[in-house]
Amino acid sequence: MPAETLAVVLGAFLLAALVKGTTGLGFSTTAVAPLALVLGLPAALPLMIVPSLTSNVIVMVGAGHFRETVRRFWPLYAGAVPGIACGLVLLTWLDGPTAGACLGVVLAVYGVWMLARRSVGPPLAPKTARRLAPLVGLATGTVNGLTGSQVMPVLPYLLALRLDPDRFVQAINISFSLSSLAMAVGLWRIGLLTGDTLAVSAAGLVPVFLGTWLGARLRRRLAPEVFRRIVLVLLVVLGGVLIAKAVA
Repeated sequence: MPAETLAVVLGAFLLAALVKGTTGLGFSTTAVAPLALVLGLPAALPLMIVPSLTSNVIVMVGAGHFRETVRRFWPLYAGAVPGIACGLVLLTWLDGPTAGACLGVVLAVYGVWMLARRSVGPPLAPKTARRLAPLVGLATGTVNGLTGSQVMPVLPYLLALRLDPDRFVQAINISFSLSSLAMAVGLWRIGLLTGDTLAVSAAGLVPVFLGTWLGARLRRRLAPEVFRRIVLVLLVVLGGVLIAKAVA
């Protein structure tokens, strides 16, 4: 990999880890957009495996409630695995620009939705939440396998449950970790995850640790809502660029 390309990759990891350390989510969604612009989506997805898993584990260790969360949300997590397989199959059928445009739509919809909402909406009834869990997992896995983004629709689903911050962070990061592991297996099976890409992915650990540390410090200095809106605007812009690149 040329030095300038490697610099872009590591810079994307640093930015995504900074977002992760500040907000507790968004590593894959933030990192995949600039990587897809430079490398193309199929080449970008395997590079995120090691940094994404590492950032998830760092956050999960501090959140607690691991066993309780797994017992409560296992249907959600189980549904994600076949969804990822479906998404990866779709990825092999689509060309690079089309897959990138799909990612752009996901990023733009996610960003606009989060910017526009004034509240998290009415809470889901427990019975409805249980029925929706496997379907939300399946849909999230499909979007993840196709685009590399892990946040839709699991994020609005968990927000609607009115979880306390630690349980919310733990629940969504278990989803992220499971998705990353399933993606690693799937990308290896279709030939996108190789020794070389794994080595570059592992090199991203340095900016991940640095960005997570800086994000934790930034979180104490910057109003979370201000930072959140900056990141969301960036995601909408990057999503628009990916869509424009596909239709140009």
